Amino acid sequence: MTELSLDRSARVDVLATGYAGDRVASTVILVRDGDAVVVIDPGMVASRSAILDPLAALAVRPDQVTDVVLSHHHPDHTINVALFEHARVHDFWAIYKDDVWQDRPAEGFAIAPSIRLIETPGHTPQDITTLIGTPDGIVAATHVWWTADGPATDPFASDSGQLSASRERVLAVAQLVIPGHGPAFRPDAATPR
Repeated sequence: MTELSLDRSARVDVLATGYAGDRVASTVILVRDGDAVVVIDPGMVASRSAILDPLAALAVRPDQVTDVVLSHHHPDHTINVALFEHARVHDFWAIYKDDVWQDRPAEGFAIAPSIRLIETPGHTPQDITTLIGTPDGIVAATHVWWTADGPATDPFASDSGQLSASRERVLAVAQLVIPGHGPAFRPDAATPR
């Protein structure tokens, strides 16, 4: 199954829009597709209520979350994972649930028919992007950009060549990008590569 063959039935809601500067917060995303209720990057926020209140407004309880995806292992993207105690946790090489560690590569792993993981190293060697098929197109939840402006050169990039290749890979399929520390954007010619 290719990236473009995703079903288009998922709903995406941004629970908290991230930022980086004097303070830092990750963009936290909720995706629903059939029985899958997925939270992406439940990391640092000013207060846990920044995640829990929007979740409640969408009539989703933390115990209903089936899966959590971590784009990478930096604390600003992982620190609130324990809010979802019944969820399977996905990263670049495994699925974790309670005391079970199940090895699997992230590349091509389907959480649901409209939700797929791909490997997009660059910010860290272990970065993954979540591709989400929606009725309006493919959404990429990713940290290959912090915001719509990049930065053009990620100051913490583990490998700028890999980062550039990962950005091109995402741009080849996504109509909307939700970056790690900012609001969603539609890629265009000015999007950093």
